[in-house]
Amino acid sequence: MSFANHQDIRIGTIVRFGSGADYIRQILPHGFECFQFMAWQYLGETNLEESAKEIADAIGDQAIISSVGVYGNPLQDDQTLADWETLIKGARLFGTNIVCGFAGAQEDRPVDENMPRFREVWGRLAKIAEDEGVRIAFENCDMGGTWNRPQWNIAHSPRAWEMMFNEVPSEAIGLEWEPCHQLVSLVDPIRNLRKWVKRVYHVHGKDATVNWDVIQDQGLRSGHSAVWHRTPGFGDTNWSDVISILRLAGFRGAIDIEGWHDPVYRDELEMTGQVHGLNYLKGCRGSAFVANPVTK
Repeated sequence: MSFANHQDIRIGTIVRFGSGADYIRQILPHGFECFQFMAWQYLGETNLEESAKEIADAIGDQAIISSVGVYGNPLQDDQTLADWETLIKGARLFGTNIVCGFAGAQEDRPVDENMPRFREVWGRLAKIAEDEGVRIAFENCDMGGTWNRPQWNIAHSPRAWEMMFNEVPSEAIGLEWEPCHQLVSLVDPIRNLRKWVKRVYHVHGKDATVNWDVIQDQGLRSGHSAVWHRTPGFGDTNWSDVISILRLAGFRGAIDIEGWHDPVYRDELEMTGQVHGLNYLKGCRGSAFVANPVTK
């Protein structure tokens, strides 16, 4: 497959480091155009050079690596912090300049009181990223935390983003955005994206369905599920609007589907849901590229 006339926004999925070349080769024929490779908390025994070669051999010219990431708590966990630095310096091995993950959190204090530690950690890493030509993208997931007691990640609120970008005024840091986490907070994702699109460096393909009956009858603290995480195509977000906003802002990059969350399309239906999401997002993007007629 040639990407010479490919769309400006590629649609892919997330794969864990260590899943193996065989897994990649099995899902490539479904039409995924890119992959985010990630580790949960730590890189562990991952050898970046060997992993990059194995992935490149499996992908060939059929797709690209959109980004790499490590999802832990770098404001409290020194190993996660060290792995962030390793990935920032090693991203070029994978042919990408986007490194993603959580901003971290000091979990014993409110978000605003995290800012000195955020500045200490990310001021240094942002400088390394600038030197490496890398952009850092913070996922906007709350990880079950709140403003007063954040967990894993302070980058879950637009108010926090304003503070973070003021503390570290570097274009090397931005957002790994997805509408799901906005809907969980009852934030309008379309309005939110319009405001913050220039700081969006990577997009996770995950949506949500808000159960307004539960909210109106029971509120958010009843113990009943009020918001379900969904694969794109099954949730509340208009992804045609999302892609239009991204394009109008000049975004060139990837939407990688974050699976394993949908309450219906999971287990034996996981890849069924992901491939539906892939084709749905391609449709929202405008389907296949069609060249304009040549005029004289």
